[in-house]
Amino acid sequence: MRVVAQRVASARVEVDGQVTGSIGAGLLVLAGFEPSDADADLDWMAAKLARLRIFADAAGVMNRSVVDADGEMLAVSQFTLFASTRKGNRPSWNRAAPPDLAQPLFERFVLCLENALGRQVPTGVFGADMQVHLINDGPVTISLDSRQAE
Repeated sequence: MRVVAQRVASARVEVDGQVTGSIGAGLLVLAGFEPSDADADLDWMAAKLARLRIFADAAGVMNRSVVDADGEMLAVSQFTLFASTRKGNRPSWNRAAPPDLAQPLFERFVLCLENALGRQVPTGVFGADMQVHLINDGPVTISLDSRQAE
């Protein structure tokens, strides 16, 4: 499982001109899955994101988590995180989980995020052509891979 998390002042996702999810300050989470991902990957990633200390404390030091900062999360499924560009210039997504596997993984991941955050996590629409709007705060952008847990 791969994730790109962006600390945002606000973010929203639209499908066909309709907002499907929006947040104020918090984390925009772009999540990609591969067929071998399991509940352990989802649990680890959700816990890591909830505890990641990338929000400023009173002294302006990144020392608080999204939970500590009472922030929100917006989750968007993004298979392109598994792009391979080894051969030529057209990316291959062979490592990405096919939709019939990825959609239930994404849905379970959102539940894990909600449990870790303690509130509802809005999302995009799985498989849809989405427009993601965000104001990156910092900017702070972190990439995580459950197979390379640090």
